[in-house]
Amino acid sequence: MADNQRQPVATRIAQLELKDEQRVVKEGYELLDEKRIRLVAEIRTQLGRLRRWQAEVRKAQEAARGALRAAVSRHGLEELSVYPPLSAGEDELKFARTRLFGLEILEVQWRAGAAPQAERAVNPSPEARICARDYRAMLEPLVMTAVCSLNLRRLIREYVRTERRARAIENVLLPEMERNLKFIGEQLEILDQEEIARVRQGPSGDLS
Repeated sequence: MADNQRQPVATRIAQLELKDEQRVVKEGYELLDEKRIRLVAEIRTQLGRLRRWQAEVRKAQEAARGALRAAVSRHGLEELSVYPPLSAGEDELKFARTRLFGLEILEVQWRAGAAPQAERAVNPSPEARICARDYRAMLEPLVMTAVCSLNLRRLIREYVRTERRARAIENVLLPEMERNLKFIGEQLEILDQEEIARVRQGPSGDLS
C-alpha cells in the first residue's frame, strides 16, 4: 500500500516535468562524474609527489643520523647541545593556491638562503658543521611532505563526498525516475486505449 501511495500522478504534464527533471539530474551526474575523474587524477599526482618527498625525507634522515653520530663522537652530547645552531631566517617559503572545482590546492616553493651561524663556536669542527647542515637539509622535504599530505586529505575528503552524491544519483534517484516514467507511460497508454475504446463505442455504447 505504501508503494502505491508513492506512485506519481499519471498525466502528460507530470510526464514532461519528470523528463525535464531527469535531464537536469543527468547533467548534474555528468558533472559529478567529471569531478570524480579530475579528483582521482589530482590524488594520483599528489601521491606521486608525496612518495618522492617521503623518499627524500628518509634519505635526509639517514644522512643526518650519520652526521649526528660523528658530531657526538667528536664533541660529546653536552658540548654539541650548546653548539651554535644554523639560522633558517634567510630561507624563503612561498605559497601559491590553485582551485580544483572550488577545492583549494596548495603549491609550495622552497628556496634555501644563506645560513650563517648565530655566533662563532668555541670548539668548531667539520663534524658539527656537517651535522647542522644535514639537519637543516631536512626542512624542505618535511615541509613538502606536509603540504602533499594536507592536499591529499582535502582531495580524498572531497572525493568521498562526490562519490557518495554520484552513487546516490546513479543508484537511487535516476532508477526511481526511470521507474516513475515507466509507470506514467504505462498508465497513459492504458488511458489512451480506454479513450480509443470509448470513441469506437460511440454515444450509444455500441462498437461503430
